[in-house]
Amino acid sequence: MTELGSEPLEPEQDCSASATVDRLVDGVRGKGRILIITHDNPDPDALASAVALRHLLLMGTGEEAVIAFGGVIGRSENRLMVDALELDLVPIGELDFDDYPVVCMVDTQPGTGNNSYPQDRPLHLLIDHHPQRQDYADICWVDVRPQYGASATILFEYLRAQDIYLGTRLATCLFYAIKSETQDLGREWSKADREAYLHLLPLANNQILYRLSHPPVPNDYYSTFHRAIDNATIYGKVLVFNLFQIDNPDLVAELAEFLLRQEEVDYVMGLGWYAGDELISVRTTDPDARLGSVIREMLDGMGTAGGHGMMAGGQIRAVEEDRGSQKELERLLTLRYIKILGQQTEPGVALLEGRN
Repeated sequence: MTELGSEPLEPEQDCSASATVDRLVDGVRGKGRILIITHDNPDPDALASAVALRHLLLMGTGEEAVIAFGGVIGRSENRLMVDALELDLVPIGELDFDDYPVVCMVDTQPGTGNNSYPQDRPLHLLIDHHPQRQDYADICWVDVRPQYGASATILFEYLRAQDIYLGTRLATCLFYAIKSETQDLGREWSKADREAYLHLLPLANNQILYRLSHPPVPNDYYSTFHRAIDNATIYGKVLVFNLFQIDNPDLVAELAEFLLRQEEVDYVMGLGWYAGDELISVRTTDPDARLGSVIREMLDGMGTAGGHGMMAGGQIRAVEEDRGSQKELERLLTLRYIKILGQQTEPGVALLEGRN
């Protein structure tokens, strides 16, 4: 394999793009079983990228890769995506890594804290759209494009460059990933994302897309929304909420997106305690906010984090389960968040009480 670096493929330049992907496939061919790792609690972009890479490698090498994830697939639309599109995934805890001579990673990077692949294990191929966190000189193939809105767009370009047929399921999977990751090309999208979106739209299954956008949810889903709204506090232009103990780690990010719609609020931070760890999601309407850098500074010395300009997340390991400890952590992180954002510290006002 060879290092691709961060230069995007240009699918319309058939010869050079196809030759580039040929080098990736040739580097894997004949090496044995292939493992593809996503980030924990995978979202549509991670799922679609992994499935597209598996299809690319199957077509090019004849080897069917195994896709593994840590955590859970908790969000209703993500579970429906796995079921409706018949995605074949394996919990990472069930695997013996020694069985896989080739290991790939998509939509995440080593050392970021959001994947369950041991950092001391070898990695051979890395494809991601988040900002590159370190020098990956020991990884044979690196394609990191932070200018792209979705990792699925990168994999779409790979498949298109090889002129690989996109069946309805795969096209639907890729389209929904780009749609959800960029909020219908409304957030952090690039020209490449738009081209992929428009190319995939007529190939996707509209009925499945509708079901993914309107999934059925259990009763406790609404109680979680109630809990977030009930304890949300507004500090000037910053809204903070705490879900405390949760059974679904995806809810923190989902509620952060939802509460960002509050008028006169430019920044949101959500917290939730899941399986011993504190999960943090931040969102903004400001395209210049650089939240990935903000949350890494906010959690410096406390946990791991990463993300984009307008959306980011992090985790603090081994947090006390009791509500008092979680509330104290909320106060500390709120002060850090407001300070790093450069916002004025104002008295908090409960969301349901309105503003002074």
